[in-house]
Amino acid sequence: MREIKAKDWTAAVVDLWMNRWLLLTSGTLEACNMMTVAWGSIGCMWNKPFAQVVVRPQRHTRGFIDRSDSFTLCAFPKAFRKDLNLLGTLSGRDGDKLAKTRLTLTASKRVAAPCYREADLILECQKIYFQDMDPEGFVDSKIKKNYPDRDYHRIYFGEIVSVFVS
Repeated sequence: MREIKAKDWTAAVVDLWMNRWLLLTSGTLEACNMMTVAWGSIGCMWNKPFAQVVVRPQRHTRGFIDRSDSFTLCAFPKAFRKDLNLLGTLSGRDGDKLAKTRLTLTASKRVAAPCYREADLILECQKIYFQDMDPEGFVDSKIKKNYPDRDYHRIYFGEIVSVFVS
């Protein structure tokens, strides 16, 4: 992996979210949780490169990201798709779901949240903002179908402090 400046990194971000998925991890190397995410954004806000993720209230990862000041987003080669699917469907509340995968947790360079040895893209993010989603803001009424239980996401912005690519 080599580090590049966030301002120099380019990616097909819609493809990254919709087709490759990302693994969101928060906490520390000693105590963390992860979940596969396919909704979010990457861009520039407040003159900072950022990644934005959303987490529903019932997700075990929510407690980790609420208590932490950082998170990582990692992408993987296609060979790890089944692992990402498992990490997106099992809860860390019920046991060590990472142990059921082929992924290896490792320390990040600039944030407390860990990353993965097998990743081919790592975004290390310092949390800078969060807000609960307000359904009153849904302009498109079709969005509400994503929330039959009214379990609206919490939105997190993280400044991208480092980018590592393979």
